[in-house]
Amino acid sequence: MARVGLTTERLTRAGAELADEVGFDQVTVSALARRFDVKVASLYSHVKNSQDLKTRIALLALEEMADRASDALAGRAGKDALTALANVYRDYAREHPGRYAASQLRLTPEAAAASAGMRHSQMTRAILRGYDLTEPDQTHAVRMLGSVFHGYVSLELGGGFSHSAPDTQQTWTRILDALDALLRNWPTP
Repeated sequence: MARVGLTTERLTRAGAELADEVGFDQVTVSALARRFDVKVASLYSHVKNSQDLKTRIALLALEEMADRASDALAGRAGKDALTALANVYRDYAREHPGRYAASQLRLTPEAAAASAGMRHSQMTRAILRGYDLTEPDQTHAVRMLGSVFHGYVSLELGGGFSHSAPDTQQTWTRILDALDALLRNWPTP
């Protein structure tokens, strides 16, 4: 019988907290069982295995970021919207490094289809419509923005910019200015 009080949602949230504390790679069903001071077997009625737990944490992180992005983008367009979206990712990564790492987990096609990943894409494409980008350029721009946002955040979190001036906020602002200029002057094939 499952331990009273343990639910899949509670375990997922506890796993997300654990990821933020020790790193996403260190999250396992065993580590979670230690956190609740229960036997590993008592968690298997809620999660199948460590991969299932990690997938659930990834889905939670994608949902949390999509909710934040939706709120941040309301009523914004152009550079203002671009900056708001970029800052959602950066701020979330700083607040929840383990969850942010989880959001990068490669999902099965079924899990990806059921995730908030589509909301992220739709919000990014909505921003890009303000720059008059159409297909296939929209897809190229979505990939570029994702690469820049996630690349910069990952390097920053890893301490890659801590050894030199200027301050990383200045660089971040300049990158967003440059992205806005590029999107306004998107090259034609």
